[in-house]
Amino acid sequence: MKRIDWNQLDAAGRREALARPAVAQAATLRADVARLIAQVRADGDATLRALTRRFDGVEVGELRVTAAEFDAAIATLAPELKAAIDEAAARIEAFHRAAAPQPVVLETAPGVRCERMLRGIDRVGLYVPAGSAPLPSTALMLGVPARIAGCAQVVVCSPPRPDGSCDPAVLYAARRCGIEAVFKLGGAQAIAAMAYGTGSVPKCDKLFGPGNAWVTEAKQQVSLDADGAAIDMPAGPSEVLVIADAHADPRFVAADLLSQAEHGPDSQVVLVTDAPAQVDAVLAAVTAQVAVLPRRETAEKALASSRAIRVADLAQAFAVSNEYAPEHLIVQVREPRQWLSQVRNAGSVFLGAWTPESVGDYCSGTNHVLPTYGHARAYSGVSVASFQKAITVQELTRTGLATIGPCAMTLARAEGLAAHERAVSLRLAVAEAAA
Repeated sequence: MKRIDWNQLDAAGRREALARPAVAQAATLRADVARLIAQVRADGDATLRALTRRFDGVEVGELRVTAAEFDAAIATLAPELKAAIDEAAARIEAFHRAAAPQPVVLETAPGVRCERMLRGIDRVGLYVPAGSAPLPSTALMLGVPARIAGCAQVVVCSPPRPDGSCDPAVLYAARRCGIEAVFKLGGAQAIAAMAYGTGSVPKCDKLFGPGNAWVTEAKQQVSLDADGAAIDMPAGPSEVLVIADAHADPRFVAADLLSQAEHGPDSQVVLVTDAPAQVDAVLAAVTAQVAVLPRRETAEKALASSRAIRVADLAQAFAVSNEYAPEHLIVQVREPRQWLSQVRNAGSVFLGAWTPESVGDYCSGTNHVLPTYGHARAYSGVSVASFQKAITVQELTRTGLATIGPCAMTLARAEGLAAHERAVSLRLAVAEAAA
């Protein structure tokens, strides 16, 4: 990790200190992904099988996981893993139900009734990664709110294993969410299939889920096409920023940094501290802990583009964090809750020494599909609202139109929209004549 003294940097230096790792060969990636999407649109299932053979080294026949495959795979799961998935799902559901948007009915003037009604998006596609490791937790994080939202059809795509099967834990998590339409597909081709539809894969209205650079680029491209699909949010590699004071345990801080660094070589982890001694202590702990990680090589590559930033005080630490806008913000200071009001930009916040980011990834109840790459400045993490449309309704009585009609007419005249004005004045004239 690179050591940085924030107060020794000019504006350009500070921007550089908080820069994310650049996406390698971005222009080439865009062109390659566009080509794959075009192939899927042109040849559907045949292309999906060919690309799965090419990229995953797997020959798949039936793309959709059959009921028999579901049952056989789930039967292989250890009881304790099933129990953990059930336990996590229950907490995720409890939190997401409590945080879900509610319908609204309000009389804004006598005889003027305004409402907001909520409807689940008809067809949603969920991408569950399974590259270096399967992610049944992502199936829960997406499947639970989709079910609460009332989506009519939910489709999951997840890359096949070397034997051509889908990961049993992902299948169990999907079934736990009431999802039976699971396809053995990964990468940009899976995104294209869900965005445009094929003979096997239904066309979806909105796509959700994290993924590698290919998946992220494919989501961006289909979201810009009128014939494609909306997406949950723009995204990039995983990241965490830890604010630590002199009271933080450097072992805990190091463990939190490494829990994100092991995601991938393009992940980024940032330490911000007002305690100079913490930099040395945390980096020593990182060196000790990374040496025993099974994913050591991946974590070390991520650490190469990571930062340890020294600031003057905690107020400056939170200002730095807000400028960076991290996906995950961990606050390891003596009185963490008193600083919560200073958090402006973050995907999810973890307060105090006993709140590792890992619990948010799996089972605290909040969602782990979060905005990255600075998008937390304007986007929120996935929630029930992400899977719903809010439709407004208004209903006026004759008295209601008489009450607010003149206001509408005045504004219509100011905007030079005579037909708008007449739609009101005509009714008022008819009402007056009838009276």
